[in-house]
Amino acid sequence: MTEIPRPKTQQAAKGTQAGDRNSKFIEIKNFSFFYGAAQAIHDVTMDMPERNVTAFIGPSGCGKSTLLRNLNRMNDLIDGVRHEGDIIVNGHSIYDPLVEVISLRKRIGMVFQKSNPFPKSIYENVVYSLRVAGQNSRPVLDETVERSLRSAALWDEVKDRLHESALGLSGGQMQRLCIARAIANRPEILLMDEPCSALDPIATMKIEQLILSLKSEFTIVIVTHNMQQATRCSDLTAFFYLGKLIEFDRTEKIFTNPSQKQTEEYITGRFG
Repeated sequence: MTEIPRPKTQQAAKGTQAGDRNSKFIEIKNFSFFYGAAQAIHDVTMDMPERNVTAFIGPSGCGKSTLLRNLNRMNDLIDGVRHEGDIIVNGHSIYDPLVEVISLRKRIGMVFQKSNPFPKSIYENVVYSLRVAGQNSRPVLDETVERSLRSAALWDEVKDRLHESALGLSGGQMQRLCIARAIANRPEILLMDEPCSALDPIATMKIEQLILSLKSEFTIVIVTHNMQQATRCSDLTAFFYLGKLIEFDRTEKIFTNPSQKQTEEYITGRFG
């Protein structure tokens, strides 16, 4: 089976200057997506650079979550779907018949709208994917747990209760645990589907700070209904409407000087 290669080691990625980043790390080319006869995404083309945060905004039902879930082929799990066009990650099509989908999803992690920790200990939540892959070395697992929880800004809060149930955490802590679980395998891409929608303002602030810190290691794509969140967290913003990409540019430009009238009307609250 073909595996999409890593662009560079994690250590090299941390030391890479912004100007050296791959500006076409994720390439979406003339991509359309269908649920049976219903077309959800219409001919979207866009390039997303590595180790940046790209936000998808737009009203409900505009296709942003559908597109996000296509980036790691989660929509393949739905009967009757089909696509046209291509999605290329690090120079390789994710739809190449030789690409092994489970391996792809390990390389492209995902955090969902509602936190979904497993009914296991905090420790076992983080190492779950490693255990499934057959990794049972205690030093490796211990290192992964500490590294992942530190990266998710959760280590100091839970280090003394790693073997207690994850279901005893607060909502914000559960979401950060899900982020730690998603990055335990060191994916290159982290997809986040409205990760703060169920959280209070303090927990939301922590997740937003976490997103900003994680982009030094991961390419992040986030779906959000919160336009203020997009301005705070993202480098680039894509505005979708009725399954079409209306405008994609630097976040500052989208929110201060959009090129499309439809974008301006949405961000100023005239519809949506």
